[in-house]
Amino acid sequence: MDKEILRIVIIATGMVVVIGMLVWAYIKDKKAREDLEFYDDDSDESLAADTSVDTEDDFDIIPLGAAKGNVGGHQAHDKADRYYDENEDEDYYEQDDDVEPPPRAAAPAIIQFSIITKADEDFNGADLVEAFKMVGLEYGSLKIFERLDANRLVDFGVACIVEPGTFPDKDLENFYCPGIVFFMQPEALDDAPAVFDDYIETINLLAEKLDGVVLDHRRQPLTDATVQSIRQSL
Repeated sequence: MDKEILRIVIIATGMVVVIGMLVWAYIKDKKAREDLEFYDDDSDESLAADTSVDTEDDFDIIPLGAAKGNVGGHQAHDKADRYYDENEDEDYYEQDDDVEPPPRAAAPAIIQFSIITKADEDFNGADLVEAFKMVGLEYGSLKIFERLDANRLVDFGVACIVEPGTFPDKDLENFYCPGIVFFMQPEALDDAPAVFDDYIETINLLAEKLDGVVLDHRRQPLTDATVQSIRQSL
C-alpha cells in the first residue's frame, strides 16, 4: 500500500476512534444525568415519605414527653397511670373476693353489763323497783328481777351488784345498792340476737331513768364497738 494512502487510513481510523470515544462519552454523560435526575426524584419522594412518617412518629411520641415537661405528654402519662391503677384496683378487689372473711368471734357464755351511780349516793330500792316495772322486768323466785318471754322463760336477769345480789321484797325505801348487774346466757336462748337487742335497750332505758353509767364486763364504759362485736358473735 502507498504510504500516503496508509497515512490517510490511519488518520481516518484515528478520527473514527476519537468520534467514537466522544459519542460514548456523550451517551455515558447523558445516562449519568438521567440516573441522577431519577435518584433525585426518588430521594425527594422518599424524603417526603420520611417526613410524613416522622410527623406521625412525633405525634405518637408526644405523650411520652411528660418527663420533659410536655403538657400533652403529662396528661397521657397521668391517664396511663390511672389506667394501670384501675387495673390494680380491679385485681385487688378480685383478690378480696377470694379471701375468706375473718372467723367470727365466739359468743361469750354469759354477757354481763352493769349500771353504777354517778353520785356518791347509792340507788334506792323503791326507785329501782319503779324503774324495773317501767321496762317490764318482773320480780322472780330468786329475788332478782327478770325479763320473761311469752312462755314465761327467763331471757335475762338483773341483780344487785353487791352480795348476795338479791333485792328485798319489802321495806324497799331503806334498801340501797351502788349498782345493778345484768346477765344473759346466749346458748340457752332460741333467738339470742333479738334478746340481746332487748337487753341493750333495757339497760340504756334504765341508765337514763336512774341517771347511771353503763359499764361493760371489764368495768369500763360500754361502747358501741363492744356492743356490735358481741352482737355479731351471736
